[in-house]
Parts: sequence; C-alpha cells; structure tokens
Amino acid sequence: MKQGFSPERERRTRRASRRSSWINNRGRMASPRTVTIVALSIALGLFFVFMGTIKLTPRLSKDAYNEMKRAYKNYAKALPGLKKMGVSSILLRKIIGTLEVTCGIVLTLVPGRPKDVANFLLLLVMLAVLFFHQLVGDPLKRYAHALVFGILLTCRLLIARQTEERPEKDESRDGQVNAQEKSKMKVS
Repeated sequence: MKQGFSPERERRTRRASRRSSWINNRGRMASPRTVTIVALSIALGLFFVFMGTIKLTPRLSKDAYNEMKRAYKNYAKALPGLKKMGVSSILLRKIIGTLEVTCGIVLTLVPGRPKDVANFLLLLVMLAVLFFHQLVGDPLKRYAHALVFGILLTCRLLIARQTEERPEKDESRDGQVNAQEKSKMKVS
C-alpha cells in the first residue's frame, strides 16, 4: 500500500470531482443535464408567463384574451360543481392565469427546489386543462399545446430528479465497493 493512500481519501476525491462537475462556477463547461434543465426551465417559464398573462389581460392580444374568456365559459358550463362552490368562469380563468404567471416566473428566475414545485404545479394545471378540453369535446388541435407542454414539464421534472438521485446511487456503489475490498482484505 502506498504511503498517504487510503480508500477514504480516494472516495472523498471522487466525490469532490463529481461535485465540481455539478457546481460549475470555476469556468468549466456545464454538464448536458444542467444545460437541458436550464434551457427547459427558461423556455417553459417564459411560455407560461406569456400564456398566463393572456388569460389575465387583453394587453398582449385582445383576440387571444377574448378566446380564453369564451373557452373558460364553456369549461364552467361543463362543470356545474364549480358554480355550486362559487367558482365562476372569470375566477377560474384568473386563478389558472395567476398560477401560470407565478410558476412561470419561479421556473425562469428562482434557483433550487422551488423550480420543481412550480414545475409540478404547472403539470397539474396542464392535466386540468387537458381534462377541460376533453370535457367540452374540443378537437386535438385546440389542446395539442397543453399536451406538448405537459410532456415537456414531465421531462424537465424527471431530468431534475435524476440529477438529485444520482449522488446517492454513486455513494451507495462506493460503499459496496469498499465493503468488497474489506472482505477481500479479511480473506487474504
């Protein structure tokens, strides 16, 4: 055995090198996963800020705003339970629009765990929108965007979760390798 060499030191060195590839503040190229997550977060965030704003105000596009008002009236008619709970089509549209804008801003600008929460909430909104479109019998071309962006949100969430789970798997594999090395030493 070399002087100064230990399995613990080697394991710490490997962990430090893995960490430096995730935390890229030393001028190194970012990993493909990081680039993918950042690109999806920004693109999806901006899309939802835009769509939520259209639901809330006619300033961006008066035609799109009027179309959203008409669509949400149909959704409210198809779900009479909403009216019983005191949720009008206007309130439903404003709730969903506000949720989209808020989560879009978080997805675009806020780092860390809140992005995953915003991603999950937007995924739930997309599922609700798909449900509404199916309920009123809209053709596929009317809700294809919700389907596509739901898939993109799912991909972003899965990729983000995969990067979090990976260190645990590597550490458990290191522990297994060390256990095997110790058992080999005992046998020798």
